[in-house]
Amino acid sequence: MRPEQENWILIGMMGTGKSTVAELLARKTGRKLVDLDAEIVNEAGCPIADIFEQQGEAAFRALESSVLDRILQNQQVVLATGGGAVLKPENCSLMRDKGWVIALKADAAAILKRVGEDSGRPLLAGGAQERIIRLLEERKHAYDFAHCTVDTNGLEPEQVAEQILMHQRV
Repeated sequence: MRPEQENWILIGMMGTGKSTVAELLARKTGRKLVDLDAEIVNEAGCPIADIFEQQGEAAFRALESSVLDRILQNQQVVLATGGGAVLKPENCSLMRDKGWVIALKADAAAILKRVGEDSGRPLLAGGAQERIIRLLEERKHAYDFAHCTVDTNGLEPEQVAEQILMHQRV
């Protein structure tokens, strides 16, 4: 299946621009926009931070996998995933099988500038800068399975979307 026919799945660390760029791509291509985190919140009936706090990360990741599988049964959606959706190999395989995977990347300084001390991000609790640096190191190869990668450092979301559209045309 060619990229113009399949799901477009944006992966990458938090703060790389997945949600914003996904919204632009959906608007430019006429595809349906789906945000994985928003779908998880809908299904759970509570914020992600509450799931982490009350049930733990493992429960959140199980729910994330289930919702991801359900979403990817559709076609021609632009999906913004959460940064950790790539932590399970079966999620990575599913994404590659069900769509065109685009990794967005940024350095620690850019991510920190974008997300700051966001209290709604459970993985940043206890010092955002240190956590971001550690997560970048832990996940440095987690996004390598993508069909294409776009470095978002110094780019506006519109520029990132244009780069993705140029990759799609190749």
